[in-house]
Amino acid sequence: MKVWKRDFGLTMRVWLTMFLLLLVYLVFLAVLSWLGVGLPFLVLIVFVMAFAQYFFSDKLVLWSTRARILEPEEYPELHRMVEKLATEADIPKPRVAIMQTPVPNAFATGRSPKHAVVAVTDSIMRLLTPRELEAVIAHELAHVKNRDVLTLTIASFVAMIASLVMNNFLFASLFSGRDRDGNPWIIAGIVAIIVYFVAQLLIMALSRYREFAADRGSAYITGRPADLISALGKISGRMDHVPPEQKRVVESANAFFIIPALSGSVLMELFSTHPPLEKRIAALEKVEMEMRGY
Repeated sequence: MKVWKRDFGLTMRVWLTMFLLLLVYLVFLAVLSWLGVGLPFLVLIVFVMAFAQYFFSDKLVLWSTRARILEPEEYPELHRMVEKLATEADIPKPRVAIMQTPVPNAFATGRSPKHAVVAVTDSIMRLLTPRELEAVIAHELAHVKNRDVLTLTIASFVAMIASLVMNNFLFASLFSGRDRDGNPWIIAGIVAIIVYFVAQLLIMALSRYREFAADRGSAYITGRPADLISALGKISGRMDHVPPEQKRVVESANAFFIIPALSGSVLMELFSTHPPLEKRIAALEKVEMEMRGY
Protein backbone atom coordinates (compact mmCIF):
# COMPACT_ATOMS: atom_id res chain seq x y z
CA MET A 1 0.00 0.00 0.00
CA LYS A 2 1.26 3.46 -0.88
CA VAL A 3 0.22 6.41 1.25
CA TRP A 4 0.15 9.77 -0.49
CA LYS A 5 0.51 13.13 1.14
CA ARG A 6 -2.58 15.28 1.30
CA ASP A 7 -2.55 18.68 -0.34
CA PHE A 8 -3.63 20.88 2.58
CA GLY A 9 -4.70 23.76 0.34
CA LEU A 10 -6.78 21.45 -1.84
CA THR A 11 -8.37 19.78 1.19
CA MET A 12 -9.29 23.16 2.67
CA ARG A 13 -10.89 24.24 -0.62
CA VAL A 14 -12.98 21.05 -0.64
CA TRP A 15 -14.18 21.61 2.92
CA LEU A 16 -14.86 25.30 2.27
CA THR A 17 -16.99 24.40 -0.75
CA MET A 18 -18.91 21.82 1.31
CA PHE A 19 -19.44 24.42 4.05
CA LEU A 20 -20.78 26.95 1.53
CA LEU A 21 -23.14 24.32 0.12
CA LEU A 22 -24.36 23.58 3.64
CA LEU A 23 -24.89 27.29 4.24
CA VAL A 24 -26.88 27.64 1.00
CA TYR A 25 -28.89 24.56 1.97
CA LEU A 26 -29.79 25.90 5.43
CA VAL A 27 -30.73 29.35 4.12
CA PHE A 28 -32.89 27.81 1.41
CA LEU A 29 -34.71 25.53 3.86
CA ALA A 30 -35.28 28.51 6.16
CA VAL A 31 -36.82 30.52 3.30
CA LEU A 32 -39.06 27.61 2.28
CA SER A 33 -40.17 27.11 5.88
CA TRP A 34 -40.92 30.85 6.24
CA LEU A 35 -42.98 30.78 3.05
CA GLY A 36 -44.97 27.83 4.33
CA VAL A 37 -44.03 25.52 1.46
CA GLY A 38 -44.65 21.84 2.20
CA LEU A 39 -41.07 21.33 3.35
CA PRO A 40 -41.29 17.84 4.96
CA PHE A 41 -42.77 16.38 1.79
CA LEU A 42 -40.11 18.02 -0.40
CA VAL A 43 -37.28 16.78 1.81
CA LEU A 44 -38.76 13.27 1.84
CA ILE A 45 -38.91 13.19 -1.96
CA VAL A 46 -35.33 14.43 -2.24
CA PHE A 47 -34.14 11.85 0.29
CA VAL A 48 -35.71 9.16 -1.88
CA MET A 49 -34.03 10.64 -4.98
CA ALA A 50 -30.67 10.83 -3.21
CA PHE A 51 -31.09 7.26 -1.94
CA ALA A 52 -31.78 6.02 -5.47
CA GLN A 53 -28.88 8.05 -6.88
CA TYR A 54 -26.50 6.68 -4.24
CA PHE A 55 -27.47 3.01 -4.40
CA PHE A 56 -28.09 2.73 -8.13
CA SER A 57 -25.54 5.19 -9.54
CA ASP A 58 -23.31 2.41 -10.87
CA LYS A 59 -26.17 0.72 -12.73
CA LEU A 60 -27.45 4.04 -14.12
CA VAL A 61 -24.02 5.12 -15.36
CA LEU A 62 -23.29 1.72 -16.91
CA TRP A 63 -26.69 1.76 -18.61
CA SER A 64 -26.32 5.32 -19.93
CA THR A 65 -22.83 4.65 -21.32
CA ARG A 66 -23.62 1.13 -22.55
CA ALA A 67 -20.58 -0.11 -20.66
CA ARG A 68 -20.36 -3.88 -20.26
CA ILE A 69 -19.02 -5.65 -17.17
CA LEU A 70 -16.11 -7.91 -18.07
CA GLU A 71 -15.71 -11.42 -16.69
CA PRO A 72 -12.25 -12.27 -15.26
CA GLU A 73 -11.35 -14.34 -18.33
CA GLU A 74 -12.07 -11.38 -20.61
CA TYR A 75 -9.18 -8.96 -21.03
CA PRO A 76 -7.05 -10.75 -18.40
CA GLU A 77 -4.23 -8.20 -18.63
CA LEU A 78 -6.66 -5.39 -17.84
CA HIS A 79 -8.01 -7.33 -14.86
CA ARG A 80 -4.48 -7.94 -13.56
CA MET A 81 -3.67 -4.25 -13.96
CA VAL A 82 -6.77 -3.17 -12.01
CA GLU A 83 -6.12 -5.75 -9.30
CA LYS A 84 -2.49 -4.65 -8.85
CA LEU A 85 -3.40 -0.98 -8.64
CA ALA A 86 -6.30 -1.67 -6.25
CA THR A 87 -3.84 -3.46 -3.97
CA GLU A 88 -1.52 -0.45 -4.11
CA ALA A 89 -4.47 1.82 -3.27
CA ASP A 90 -5.53 -0.51 -0.43
CA ILE A 91 -9.08 -1.01 -1.72
CA PRO A 92 -10.93 -4.12 -2.94
CA LYS A 93 -10.61 -4.91 -6.63
CA PRO A 94 -13.57 -3.22 -8.35
CA ARG A 95 -15.57 -4.73 -11.17
CA VAL A 96 -14.12 -3.94 -14.59
CA ALA A 97 -16.17 -2.72 -17.55
CA ILE A 98 -15.54 -1.68 -21.13
CA MET A 99 -17.26 0.82 -23.45
CA GLN A 100 -17.21 0.51 -27.21
CA THR A 101 -16.71 4.08 -28.41
CA PRO A 102 -14.14 6.12 -30.36
CA VAL A 103 -14.04 8.55 -27.41
CA PRO A 104 -10.88 7.64 -25.43
CA ASN A 105 -11.87 7.81 -21.77
CA ALA A 106 -12.32 6.07 -18.43
CA PHE A 107 -14.56 6.46 -15.40
CA ALA A 108 -15.34 5.00 -12.00
CA THR A 109 -18.66 4.76 -10.22
CA GLY A 110 -20.22 2.97 -7.27
CA ARG A 111 -21.35 3.97 -3.79
CA SER A 112 -18.31 2.54 -1.96
CA PRO A 113 -15.02 0.73 -2.62
CA LYS A 114 -16.85 -2.60 -2.16
CA HIS A 115 -19.40 -1.71 -4.85
CA ALA A 116 -17.20 0.10 -7.34
CA VAL A 117 -16.86 -0.25 -11.09
CA VAL A 118 -13.94 0.99 -13.18
CA ALA A 119 -14.62 1.30 -16.89
CA VAL A 120 -12.36 2.06 -19.82
CA THR A 121 -13.16 2.55 -23.49
CA ASP A 122 -11.76 0.25 -26.14
CA SER A 123 -10.25 3.29 -27.85
CA ILE A 124 -8.26 4.39 -24.78
CA MET A 125 -6.71 0.93 -24.55
CA ARG A 126 -5.44 1.31 -28.09
CA LEU A 127 -4.30 4.90 -27.58
CA LEU A 128 -2.24 4.64 -24.38
CA THR A 129 0.84 2.67 -23.40
CA PRO A 130 0.40 0.18 -20.51
CA ARG A 131 2.08 2.62 -18.10
CA GLU A 132 -0.18 5.47 -19.19
CA LEU A 133 -3.26 3.26 -18.89
CA GLU A 134 -2.14 2.31 -15.38
CA ALA A 135 -1.98 6.00 -14.47
CA VAL A 136 -5.51 6.59 -15.79
CA ILE A 137 -6.93 3.59 -13.92
CA ALA A 138 -5.11 4.71 -10.77
CA HIS A 139 -6.86 8.10 -11.14
CA GLU A 140 -10.22 6.31 -11.22
CA LEU A 141 -9.29 4.15 -8.22
CA ALA A 142 -8.40 7.33 -6.32
CA HIS A 143 -11.97 8.51 -6.95
CA VAL A 144 -13.17 5.21 -5.47
CA LYS A 145 -10.85 5.44 -2.46
CA ASN A 146 -11.91 9.05 -1.82
CA ARG A 147 -15.62 8.04 -2.02
CA ASP A 148 -16.31 10.83 -4.49
CA VAL A 149 -19.69 9.41 -5.55
CA LEU A 150 -20.88 9.74 -1.94
CA THR A 151 -19.38 13.25 -1.64
CA LEU A 152 -21.06 14.53 -4.79
CA THR A 153 -24.38 12.84 -3.94
CA ILE A 154 -24.46 14.66 -0.61
CA ALA A 155 -23.38 17.88 -2.29
CA SER A 156 -26.20 17.55 -4.84
CA PHE A 157 -28.88 17.39 -2.15
CA VAL A 158 -29.64 21.11 -2.05
CA ALA A 159 -29.62 21.35 -5.85
CA MET A 160 -32.18 18.53 -6.05
CA ILE A 161 -34.49 20.34 -3.61
CA ALA A 162 -34.14 23.57 -5.60
CA SER A 163 -34.84 21.70 -8.84
CA LEU A 164 -37.97 20.17 -7.34
CA VAL A 165 -39.23 23.58 -6.18
CA MET A 166 -38.51 25.08 -9.62
CA ASN A 167 -40.48 22.34 -11.34
CA ASN A 168 -43.43 22.83 -9.00
CA PHE A 169 -43.20 26.59 -9.48
CA LEU A 170 -43.33 26.22 -13.25
CA PHE A 171 -46.23 23.77 -13.00
CA ALA A 172 -48.14 26.08 -10.64
CA SER A 173 -47.52 29.14 -12.83
CA LEU A 174 -48.98 27.33 -15.84
CA PHE A 175 -52.19 26.19 -14.16
CA SER A 176 -52.89 28.41 -11.16
CA GLY A 177 -53.43 31.75 -12.97
CA ARG A 178 -53.17 34.86 -10.82
CA ASP A 179 -51.88 34.36 -7.31
CA ARG A 180 -54.94 35.68 -5.42
CA ASP A 181 -54.36 33.71 -2.23
CA GLY A 182 -50.77 34.74 -1.74
CA ASN A 183 -49.45 31.40 -2.96
CA PRO A 184 -45.80 31.13 -1.79
CA TRP A 185 -44.71 29.16 -4.84
CA ILE A 186 -43.96 32.30 -6.86
CA ILE A 187 -41.40 33.59 -4.35
CA ALA A 188 -40.15 30.07 -3.63
CA GLY A 189 -39.62 29.47 -7.34
CA ILE A 190 -37.56 32.63 -7.78
CA VAL A 191 -35.46 31.79 -4.70
CA ALA A 192 -35.06 28.21 -5.97
CA ILE A 193 -33.70 29.42 -9.32
CA ILE A 194 -31.05 31.50 -7.53
CA VAL A 195 -30.20 28.68 -5.11
CA TYR A 196 -30.00 26.11 -7.90
CA PHE A 197 -27.60 28.31 -9.88
CA VAL A 198 -25.34 28.95 -6.86
CA ALA A 199 -25.45 25.29 -5.79
CA GLN A 200 -24.50 24.11 -9.28
CA LEU A 201 -21.51 26.47 -9.34
CA LEU A 202 -20.35 25.12 -5.97
CA ILE A 203 -20.91 21.50 -7.02
CA MET A 204 -18.89 22.05 -10.19
CA ALA A 205 -16.11 23.65 -8.14
CA LEU A 206 -16.18 20.67 -5.77
CA SER A 207 -16.03 18.30 -8.74
CA ARG A 208 -12.97 20.12 -10.09
CA TYR A 209 -11.24 19.82 -6.70
CA ARG A 210 -12.03 16.07 -6.66
CA GLU A 211 -10.33 15.75 -10.05
CA PHE A 212 -7.20 17.41 -8.70
CA ALA A 213 -7.30 15.03 -5.72
CA ALA A 214 -7.72 11.98 -7.99
CA ASP A 215 -4.79 13.12 -10.16
CA ARG A 216 -2.71 13.44 -7.02
CA GLY A 217 -3.85 10.00 -5.87
CA SER A 218 -2.87 8.46 -9.18
CA ALA A 219 0.60 9.96 -8.91
CA TYR A 220 1.13 8.39 -5.50
CA ILE A 221 -0.42 5.02 -6.37
CA THR A 222 1.81 4.53 -9.42
CA GLY A 223 4.73 6.67 -8.29
CA ARG A 224 4.82 8.09 -11.83
CA PRO A 225 3.07 11.48 -12.25
CA ALA A 226 4.71 11.86 -15.68
CA ASP A 227 2.69 8.92 -17.03
CA LEU A 228 -0.59 10.58 -16.11
CA ILE A 229 0.59 13.86 -17.64
CA SER A 230 1.39 12.00 -20.85
CA ALA A 231 -1.95 10.15 -20.79
CA LEU A 232 -3.97 13.33 -20.24
CA GLY A 233 -2.18 15.00 -23.14
CA LYS A 234 -2.86 12.07 -25.48
CA ILE A 235 -6.54 11.80 -24.48
CA SER A 236 -7.09 15.54 -24.88
CA GLY A 237 -5.33 15.59 -28.24
CA ARG A 238 -7.32 12.67 -29.61
CA MET A 239 -10.58 14.12 -28.23
CA ASP A 240 -10.19 17.10 -30.57
CA HIS A 241 -10.45 14.73 -33.54
CA VAL A 242 -13.51 12.77 -32.39
CA PRO A 243 -16.65 13.80 -34.33
CA PRO A 244 -19.06 15.92 -32.23
CA GLU A 245 -21.90 13.44 -32.78
CA GLN A 246 -19.81 10.69 -31.16
CA LYS A 247 -19.10 12.91 -28.18
CA ARG A 248 -22.77 13.76 -27.75
CA VAL A 249 -23.58 10.06 -27.36
CA VAL A 250 -21.54 9.90 -24.12
CA GLU A 251 -21.86 13.51 -22.89
CA SER A 252 -24.29 12.50 -20.13
CA ALA A 253 -21.39 10.77 -18.35
CA ASN A 254 -18.93 13.68 -18.64
CA ALA A 255 -18.89 14.30 -14.88
CA PHE A 256 -17.48 10.79 -14.43
CA PHE A 257 -14.87 10.82 -17.22
CA ILE A 258 -11.19 11.57 -16.64
CA ILE A 259 -11.49 14.19 -19.42
CA PRO A 260 -14.97 15.36 -20.49
CA ALA A 261 -16.09 14.69 -24.05
CA LEU A 262 -17.25 18.21 -24.92
CA SER A 263 -19.08 18.66 -28.20
CA GLY A 264 -18.63 22.44 -28.18
CA SER A 265 -21.90 23.45 -26.50
CA VAL A 266 -20.64 23.56 -22.90
CA LEU A 267 -19.29 26.68 -21.19
CA MET A 268 -15.77 26.14 -19.92
CA GLU A 269 -13.89 26.68 -16.65
CA LEU A 270 -16.50 28.11 -14.26
CA PHE A 271 -19.25 25.83 -15.58
CA SER A 272 -17.06 22.74 -16.06
CA THR A 273 -16.86 19.66 -13.85
CA HIS A 274 -13.13 19.34 -14.68
CA PRO A 275 -10.18 21.72 -14.29
CA PRO A 276 -8.38 22.95 -17.42
CA LEU A 277 -5.75 20.52 -18.67
CA GLU A 278 -2.97 23.07 -18.15
CA LYS A 279 -3.80 23.41 -14.45
CA ARG A 280 -3.96 19.65 -13.98
CA ILE A 281 -0.54 19.21 -15.59
CA ALA A 282 0.93 22.02 -13.47
CA ALA A 283 -0.45 20.37 -10.31
CA LEU A 284 0.98 17.00 -11.31
CA GLU A 285 4.38 18.55 -12.01
CA LYS A 286 4.26 20.02 -8.51
CA VAL A 287 3.47 16.57 -7.08
CA GLU A 288 6.42 15.10 -8.99
CA MET A 289 8.72 17.69 -7.43
CA GLU A 290 7.31 16.86 -3.99
CA MET A 291 7.94 13.16 -4.55
CA ARG A 292 11.53 13.87 -5.55
CA GLY A 293 12.02 15.94 -2.40
CA TYR A 294 12.36 19.33 -4.07
